[in-house]
Amino acid sequence: QDVLEGCMAPLMLSSYSGWVLDRVVGHSAQETAPSRSSTPKESTPRTDRSSLEKALSPASQQGLSPLSSAVPSAIKGNEDLGLLEMDQEVFPTILPSKVTEVEGYIRIYEEMHRLKGKEELRQRQEQQEQMVRAVYDLAREKLKRFDELKELKQHQEFQDLQEVMEKSSREAQGQQEKLKEEHRHRAKVLNLKLREAEQQRQRQEELERLRKEEGQERLRRLYSIQEEVLQLNQQIDPNYRHKDLPRIDLSVYSNRGNQICGLVSGLIRTTSERGFPTQGDVANTERALQEMRGLISSMQQEIAAAVEEKRRKDEEEEKEKQKELLKKEQMTAQTAVPAQHSGGKQQREGLQVKAEESTMQWYQQLQDAADQCIASFSAISNCKDNNEVKKIKMDLQKAATIPVSQISSIAGSQLREIFDKINNLLSGKSVQSGGRTVSVTQHPQGLDFVYYKLAEKFVNQGEEEVASHHEAAFPIAVVASGIWEIHPRVGDLILAHLHKKCPYSVPFYPAFKDGTSLEEYQRMLGYQVKDSKIEQQDNFLKRMSGMIRLYAAIIQLRWPYGNRQGAHPHGLNHGWRWLAQMLNMEPLADVTATLLFDFLEVCGNALMKQYQVQFWKMMLLIREDYFPRIEAITSSGQMGSLMRFKQFLEKCLQQKEIPLPKGSLHPSFWRS
Repeated sequence: QDVLEGCMAPLMLSSYSGWVLDRVVGHSAQETAPSRSSTPKESTPRTDRSSLEKALSPASQQGLSPLSSAVPSAIKGNEDLGLLEMDQEVFPTILPSKVTEVEGYIRIYEEMHRLKGKEELRQRQEQQEQMVRAVYDLAREKLKRFDELKELKQHQEFQDLQEVMEKSSREAQGQQEKLKEEHRHRAKVLNLKLREAEQQRQRQEELERLRKEEGQERLRRLYSIQEEVLQLNQQIDPNYRHKDLPRIDLSVYSNRGNQICGLVSGLIRTTSERGFPTQGDVANTERALQEMRGLISSMQQEIAAAVEEKRRKDEEEEKEKQKELLKKEQMTAQTAVPAQHSGGKQQREGLQVKAEESTMQWYQQLQDAADQCIASFSAISNCKDNNEVKKIKMDLQKAATIPVSQISSIAGSQLREIFDKINNLLSGKSVQSGGRTVSVTQHPQGLDFVYYKLAEKFVNQGEEEVASHHEAAFPIAVVASGIWEIHPRVGDLILAHLHKKCPYSVPFYPAFKDGTSLEEYQRMLGYQVKDSKIEQQDNFLKRMSGMIRLYAAIIQLRWPYGNRQGAHPHGLNHGWRWLAQMLNMEPLADVTATLLFDFLEVCGNALMKQYQVQFWKMMLLIREDYFPRIEAITSSGQMGSLMRFKQFLEKCLQQKEIPLPKGSLHPSFWRS
């Protein structure tokens, strides 16, 4: 760039050019002096000068380009020497034009110098371009090496990762093989144990089969004995009064007959719990049968003796009748008074074995209502060939039963959501169940079907959930009570289901009738019979306890968000009636003590607050009069429930307080 700027600057004479010019001027001055004196009028120098100017003028006009093309390339290496030679050749011939000639040489020199600068500039540019290309090539090579190094590292990392994965795979495969080997070993050991167990099971089955055959034979014998005992007991009528025998009373025989029947039934239940009866059990039932036969024989003998005695007295009275009519009337009065006195005393001593007529009418009305409800949705029940109705049936059943299964004492808000869902379903509104929209309006018989299934589910919860967890009675009961208050038909169906599964909630002791099988009679008593085998007594009492606890909770609870102005649809007065009727009936071993304890533990506090003094009189009556009756018919193997009931009575009478039942819902529960 510096060289280019020097070439492009204005034309100036260098020091060397000035020195050359001085020499030329001095030399021309020395030669001009002699020439002027000798030949002043010579015209040769003028001619030479004009020719030189002509020679130089094209070069100056055309920028000396012809000269630059004519100058050999060798002059570039030795410029000063060439100029000196040219001075020696030219200047002697044209002395008068020395200055002009020098100026021309100077211009030639400067033009050569400029061309040289251009050449150097071109060379430097080529060097720079070469350097740039070299640097670019170097950078490109380095980038290639960098890419190759990076690719190598990635390849190495991939190989390392692949090796790690292969190693892990080999380890996992080895572990899997080890586990497989262990599994095969364990399977082999297990198969050996299973074969041994199967052989043992076959031996046990053979022994069990033989034992069952013998036990079933004994059990059939027990059932036949029980059937005969029940048939004999039917011959004893506690209300029997012979028209000619006013003094005869068969209540003693009836009570003893009932005790013998209870003894035989308890013995059969006990043996069923153990599996099959023993020979001793058969002997005991046969002794009970003999006792029942003897009881019937004694009763018949007493009736025969009374008839004979009455006949004899009638004969004597007939003889004296004509003699003294007034005496006969007095005798008749004296005979009637002791008879009435004896009958009243026996009525106080003996209790009922049947429920009151009004109670049985109420019971039958509820059962008829349940049967009518079943008949009202027969189209839904018999829908095997109609898939659409079957689908509606399943949706309605789920919508009715699933919310009841979700009832718990976790939070009051959750209980209210469940209540609203059930109430909306019964009110004809659409509800969500299992991700589907369900409504009773989907079928004309949908509402009756939901009524029935909902009531059945409430009772099932008492039979199952409350039986296992006593505290669950209260949240279930408060929802049932609220639904009962808004939809009374649900309440009637709840009672119908409850009375059918637990006749003691009426209270009602079903009587054995002719033509009724033993299995059917056991079902009427509330027992579950499967494959001709009666359920264990503990399980039976557990289910009865759960349903009585649910009933006791329903009669004292009301839905807190309902209309409190009206009366409870089935309140404490029904609980008081149930308790009074239970105490007017003959107790049953194990059953009566269990149900009274469960009922009073759940509902006793509410009855105490409602009836106060009358309630405590009832409690004293239970302890002083009714409890000894229960104790008299309770065997040694049934004392658990009796002692629990006794401790409860003594504690309550001692403290004059019935504690709140566990699990009762406090007001703070509804704020949760």
